[in-house]
Amino acid sequence: MLQSKTRWRLASLDVEGEARAAALARALSLPPLVARLLVQRGYDRIEDARRFLTGGLECLHDPFLLKGMKEAADRIALARERGERVRIYGDYDADGVSSTTLMTYLFKRLALDFDHYIPHRTREGYGLNKTALDAAAAAGVTLIVTVDTGISAVEEIAHAAVLGIDVVVTDHHEPPQELPAAFAIVNPKQEDCGYPFKGLAGVGVAFKLATALLGEPPVEWTDVVALGTIADLMPLTDENRVLVRLGLERLRATDKPGFRALADVCGIELPSLLATHIAFGMAPRINAAGRLDHANAAVELLTAADEEAATAGAFRLDGLNKERQGIVEDILREADEQWTAKCEAADAAGTRRPSVIVVAGEGWNAGVVGIVASKLIERHYKPTIVLGIDPETGKCKGSARSIEGYDLHAALTACEEWLDHYGGHQAAAGMTLHRDKLAPFEERLSRLADEWLTEDDWIPKLTIDLACKMEDATMKVREQLAKLEPFGAGNGAPKLLLTGVTLAERKTMGKEKNHLKLALAGQGKLLDAVGFGCGHLAERLSNGAAVEVVGELAVNEWNGQRKAQFMLSDLRVPHIQLFDLRSEPDCESFRTAERLLASDVMQQSQGVLLVPNETWLEAAEAPGRLRLPERFGLLTYDALAGQRVPCRQLAVFGKPPSAEKLAAAIAACRDLESVHLLYAADPESGEFPTREQFGQLYQLLRRECPLPEAGAAAALAAKLRRSADSVTLMLDVFKELRFVEEADGGLALSAVTGKKELSLSRHYRDGQRNAESNAILALPVKQLTDWLTVQAGLIHDQTTEQENEGVGTS
Repeated sequence: MLQSKTRWRLASLDVEGEARAAALARALSLPPLVARLLVQRGYDRIEDARRFLTGGLECLHDPFLLKGMKEAADRIALARERGERVRIYGDYDADGVSSTTLMTYLFKRLALDFDHYIPHRTREGYGLNKTALDAAAAAGVTLIVTVDTGISAVEEIAHAAVLGIDVVVTDHHEPPQELPAAFAIVNPKQEDCGYPFKGLAGVGVAFKLATALLGEPPVEWTDVVALGTIADLMPLTDENRVLVRLGLERLRATDKPGFRALADVCGIELPSLLATHIAFGMAPRINAAGRLDHANAAVELLTAADEEAATAGAFRLDGLNKERQGIVEDILREADEQWTAKCEAADAAGTRRPSVIVVAGEGWNAGVVGIVASKLIERHYKPTIVLGIDPETGKCKGSARSIEGYDLHAALTACEEWLDHYGGHQAAAGMTLHRDKLAPFEERLSRLADEWLTEDDWIPKLTIDLACKMEDATMKVREQLAKLEPFGAGNGAPKLLLTGVTLAERKTMGKEKNHLKLALAGQGKLLDAVGFGCGHLAERLSNGAAVEVVGELAVNEWNGQRKAQFMLSDLRVPHIQLFDLRSEPDCESFRTAERLLASDVMQQSQGVLLVPNETWLEAAEAPGRLRLPERFGLLTYDALAGQRVPCRQLAVFGKPPSAEKLAAAIAACRDLESVHLLYAADPESGEFPTREQFGQLYQLLRRECPLPEAGAAAALAAKLRRSADSVTLMLDVFKELRFVEEADGGLALSAVTGKKELSLSRHYRDGQRNAESNAILALPVKQLTDWLTVQAGLIHDQTTEQENEGVGTS
């Protein structure tokens, strides 16, 4: 048994929904699978579904529906007429870089006198700052157009006004209660903005401004819109879906040197580019510039005019990204240790553990703390804030990531008395505060989490779109699902629940062996499944186990071959697993036992129980033979009989006295996940002589008797080509039934005549029972698992009945 790491929620349709899916399939000639998914995602009307699947530029909204758009466009047009010096003021993340790049394209086309400015993440921090505004005024700038920033810069924009600089704000972050007194603000999230789509990225808002100024959508710039929208995890619905789809089409055939060079260092084949390639390949490298150096390097790459400059810029960003990965791992380790210490301190004091992770460290690079926060959420599933501390000033700059149900922006607003600056949205945010304020800040955040979140909110949830069988895991089905692309936030790749499969093979992948590859078998087919970051599960899965997996159906291309592949999101084993060590040469040795007990699966389990047979126990009790950790339990089969003890891992040392006793031991374990078999299984030990073989031995005795008893079994076995143990059993049966008698130290046929039923012999009945038990204990792991599952369940049910009647043991 292996529990899933998330709570699974299988989406379903009622009768009306099924009817709508069927109607969509007919009207739009869609595969039923795709029609069903469309209805589940809210596109249950034919026109809505058609727009979702094939909608183009006609689906884009009028940019002048955005509040402040006319004022913004008019002010920029006026600057053009006057020949004013204009400055683009951007942000250092991938959305900010994309927005700055698009605005650069626009202002070049408008022939404006302009430049751009992006603050240094570490030295200046997020957003507008007065020093940068003073420098702009000194350079003769009279108009600043912000992109992906500015909505909360109340003091800074007031300072710009004093300097004689007008500011046009284009942003998409959550507006604060007090808006800055800018010349114009364009943000679809303004409370009184009637724009029909609120999910634009910063680059999306910049694109709408470009559309307003040019009089038509600049489709040739949708490539950079796709980059920023995907990187900023904006929902791929409504306008974003159209813009990203068009952008991907442009990128697949792009002639822009920057994008081509970026794809090369990422190892991306542009003709087959998907949204995931941007999310996990291009975007991290664009972000790396602003995290470790300066975001200008990324803007220069995306606006590069020649191949040589683009190639050099792409290699530079790739190197920064590799450096960033190492820094993230170092901070993650320190942050996790800090959080563990907090939890241990709370446990020791008998107090509640904090409900929000707040960790801070001197020297932590503020440019990567958001990534660290995301990784901590993956491990602990709590809202998380990670801050880097400046040891000289005590100033903390950090990033936050949240879980479902905890609104970060609302939480930070409730804590603003301790914050110097903050901004963001429900799921992600940034903030600055002094280290002296960390304690009350953390306490308030945790109290809010306790007030806002229910018990269920602390368990990560995984919504499954469809349940399917192995026959559905094909390239044909994958091509049908591709009709729903591009996939990303708000329109995730369909999550499939695959059942009715068994684990044929498992292994780890990667230099650190931290990834998992499975071979799943079912309906006469094999399917590869890959789980990134799941390498630790390899030793918790047994070959032959029946598994249920949730993930995405993908395409694996290798040497020109394309085949379906399953990308794992989660998995579980709904039955007790048997880990079979019976075929190892030293399976009953103390060395093997100690190796098993030292494994991660044993060390990390809350309940480990060892059950030895008598021979193994006697040997183990010899001084120094087995070093057993104190927290591991050791019980005999008789001591376990009729009990219910907490145990997740059961180790069977030495061959059990019988299959029935092994089943009883398994039934005695509560919350059992796995059974580890360490005994030698001889398949021939399960063979019981047939009646014909009894007759052959009797005929041989008639010819050979009398004969000396010493060595008789071995001699007879050689002539019958049977094992000596088998012949000894048959002789004991004959003696008990008085077919054979001992006389003068030898064996002779008895004078007794007449037939007797062999089953009247106790030796016959015991031998038959032992043979059946040995045969069961030697079964292949799949059949043994099935047998033990049934038997353990029956024994448990019988014990429960007895306890209910008051006659069971406790």
